[in-house]
Amino acid sequence: MNTWDVVIVGAGAAGLFCAGMAGQRGLKVLVIDHSDKVAEKVRISGGGRCNFTNRLLDPTAPQKHFISQNPNFCRSALSRYTPQDFIALVQKHGIAFHEKHKGQLFCDHSAEDIIRMLLAECDAGGVTLRTSCSVKTVRHLDGGGYELDTPQGLLQTRSLVVATGGLSIPKIGATGWGYELATQFGLRLVERRPGLVPLTFDGGAWAPYAQLAGLALPVGIETGEKKNRMHFDEDLLFTHRGLSGPAVLQISSYWQDGTPIRLNLAPEVNLPERLQEAKLRSKKLLGNELASLVPSRLAEAWVGQDPALQRSCSEVPDKALNKLAEALSNWSLTPTGSEGYKKAEVTLGGVDTRDVSSQTMESKQAGLYFIGEVMDVTGWLGGYNFQWAWASAHACAQALPIQTAVT
Repeated sequence: MNTWDVVIVGAGAAGLFCAGMAGQRGLKVLVIDHSDKVAEKVRISGGGRCNFTNRLLDPTAPQKHFISQNPNFCRSALSRYTPQDFIALVQKHGIAFHEKHKGQLFCDHSAEDIIRMLLAECDAGGVTLRTSCSVKTVRHLDGGGYELDTPQGLLQTRSLVVATGGLSIPKIGATGWGYELATQFGLRLVERRPGLVPLTFDGGAWAPYAQLAGLALPVGIETGEKKNRMHFDEDLLFTHRGLSGPAVLQISSYWQDGTPIRLNLAPEVNLPERLQEAKLRSKKLLGNELASLVPSRLAEAWVGQDPALQRSCSEVPDKALNKLAEALSNWSLTPTGSEGYKKAEVTLGGVDTRDVSSQTMESKQAGLYFIGEVMDVTGWLGGYNFQWAWASAHACAQALPIQTAVT
């Protein structure tokens, strides 16, 4: 019988970080993962350079950057383990990094630097790591603690930490095991759906824009109405099936099925004014003038849809000019769906925070903890989800009881 103070299921960002800190507190820690590699999501994140945190995170108002049925839940953990705390650890390990955009911090060299750091912290805590080890069943013991059936034998532990992540990117091993375990022990779940995901459109309706695949440009994007309206200023990317890029990934977490998104494709230009100026002074084709205000491919796509626009600026009716300006600066379109979990960076929803302590990450089921993405806490694009992984792992590791292993 293998006995442990703590068994952590999931060798990703949250699981490994929690393990290292718990081990360094003197706990006997085992991390298991059904995959044969650890931290695959860390490895592929940020284009292989891992956007490991965001220095602009405001822990006093985390709801600014996080989505949850109770966004204030994450306040405690995020205020106790800040981006500056993680940056200090990165610096301690000599990892070079840089700020790319809006507080987003990336490794200079490779995400492998972060993985090596996490494993080094585990080594410092004497943590045992077992890969290719799935959990078949989990039983709560009458005297407290848990018993786990695995292909590598029966395990007993006083504390069980679930760090299995969400459903996003199944090709690297994502499963719903954490949700199933929560349900087994009577914990509530918030409905899950893909987050930070490209949006798709009906093939026929999208045909005029499919030719723009690969085009990227800065935009203003929003969805929702009145107090529920969300707006981002980010880069947009056209794809063969729809829209992607940071702007769409951000808004996708707030977008609801059947509702429109609105795009300003020329956020730094007063299009009605500039087009009227062009009409008064220019003998060029409207498409050529428009190409000086927005990317030429975008200008061609819009002008090509209306014969009234395919003439010199001075000949285009005011009504057609105004319609064009409105279409480009307030383009309203309704996605038919998203690229789903295969392309989603995160999973929205998860284990209901009402059933988990914001101080310790322990659930209402004694000795059972949840950290990271498996919970109903989802950050914006830009390092916020990794910071939640570090902060929730830290809160859990500090709260795990120090006592002799189950005998």
